[in-house]
Amino acid sequence: MTHDAKRILVADDHPDVIAALQLLFKAESYDVSTSNRPAEVLNLAKSADFDVALIDLNYSEDTTSGREGLRLLGQLREINPDLPIIVMTAWSSVSVAVQAMHEGAGDFVEKPWDNQRLLSIVRNQIALGEVRRSEKRLAAENAVLRGSEPEFIARSSAMQPVLKLLRRVAPSRANVLISGEHGTGKSLLARHVHRLSDRAEKPLVTVNVGGLAEAVFESEMFGHVKGAFTDAREDRVGRFEMADGGTLFLDEIANIPLAQQAKLLRVLEEGEYERVGSSRTQTTDVRVISATNAKLGEVTRDGAFREDLLFRLNTVEIALPPLRQRFEDIEPLCMLFLSQARKRYGGGPAAFSEDALEVLKNHPWPGNIRELNHVVERAALMASGDRIDAKDLELNMAPSGMDDLESMPLEQAERLLIQAALERNAHNVLEAARELGLSRSAMYRRLEKHGLNETD
Repeated sequence: MTHDAKRILVADDHPDVIAALQLLFKAESYDVSTSNRPAEVLNLAKSADFDVALIDLNYSEDTTSGREGLRLLGQLREINPDLPIIVMTAWSSVSVAVQAMHEGAGDFVEKPWDNQRLLSIVRNQIALGEVRRSEKRLAAENAVLRGSEPEFIARSSAMQPVLKLLRRVAPSRANVLISGEHGTGKSLLARHVHRLSDRAEKPLVTVNVGGLAEAVFESEMFGHVKGAFTDAREDRVGRFEMADGGTLFLDEIANIPLAQQAKLLRVLEEGEYERVGSSRTQTTDVRVISATNAKLGEVTRDGAFREDLLFRLNTVEIALPPLRQRFEDIEPLCMLFLSQARKRYGGGPAAFSEDALEVLKNHPWPGNIRELNHVVERAALMASGDRIDAKDLELNMAPSGMDDLESMPLEQAERLLIQAALERNAHNVLEAARELGLSRSAMYRRLEKHGLNETD
C-alpha cells in the first residue's frame, strides 16, 4: 500500500460482498475500510478522512425499502459534505438509488456490478471530490482576500461604455467575448464579470486554449478515461467538468485549430460532451467568457474561424480600449501597482514624483496595462528614495528618444513621430499632417488612436 493511496469506505451487510470489494479495490492499490453496520460506518467517517464512500442502501432494518441507506447517506453528508458517496442497490431498487442521488449521492451501482464500471465510477467520484475540495479551498482564500480586493479601475471616459455594458451583461448568463490588444486586462475583466454574476460562488476555470496542443485539446477540455490512449494512466476531469455551474474563461480563443472548433461548438450548443475514450454523454452548465486580441470578424471571413462558433461565443462583445485611450486611469493604476509591489517586496517607495507621473501619463504604452505594471514594479525595486522619480522609470518620452526609433515598437515610434511633427509645426494639425504625408482625416484617426490632441 502506498503512502498516498486513496481511501475508500465500504458499507454492506453481506460478508461476501465486503470480501469481493476488498479484493477488487486492494488490487487497484486503494486503502479500504469496511463495515456492515451504519453506526460503525458513521464512527469511521468521523475518525478518518476518506476519498469516497461506497454504501449499500439496505441493512438489518429491512431489505428492500432503502430507508437505512438513505438515512446513512444524509448522516455521512452531515459529517463530511465534500465526501463523494456512491450507493449500491439491487436492480429492483433503482428508483431508490435515483432518490439517493437527489439527496446527494454522486452515482449508483446495481448489484451484481461490473468491476470495470464500478472502478470507473470510483475514479470519477474521487476526481470530482478533489475538484470540489480544491474549489472550497479557493473560495475560502477568495473570501479572505475579497475585503481587500482592488477595485476594477475604470474612471476614464473611454471605459464608461464598458462599465455600462458590464452592468447589463455581467448578471446575466450570456456568453461574453472580450476583445482588445495584448495587455489591456482581458483576464481581469473576465474575473470581474464572474464576480458580478450569479455564479460568483462557483468556480472560475481559466484555460489558454491558444496554448493547447491539438493532440491534447479534447483531453484538457473534456477529460479522458483511464486507458483512452497510451499515457492515460488514470481518469482525468476536463475543464468543462471543473467549471460546471460556474464560468469557463477561454483565453486566446482565435488560436483554436479549425478541427477542434466543431467539438467546442457542440458543447456550447447542446451542453453535452464525452470524455475521450468514453461513450457516456455528460452534461455541463457553464457560462463561457472568451478573449482575443484578434479581429475575429476578419479571421472568420478568412475561413480560419467558424462563423457559427463566433455567434455562440459573442452573444455580447466587450471591447477593451488600449491604455493610451485611458489617460485618467493611468495614475490610479500606477498607485494600485505600486501598492501591490510594496506588499510583494515588503516595502519600498510609497509615491511618485510629479515628473514621474507626467512621464507615465505621456508614454504611449504599446504593451498596455501589462507593460505599465512591469514598469512600476521595476521602478519600485530600483528607486533609492521614498518616491519614484522619472529616472527610475527608464522611459524616454522626450523627442531625443527619436534616436531609439529602430528599437521601438511600431506604435510607440508612430506616436513619437506625430508628437515631434506637432511640435515642429506649432501644433498645427494640418501642417503636421502634410509633413507626415497624411490626409486630415488620417491624421485625426491617428491622434485618436494614440490618445493625443493638438496640444500634445
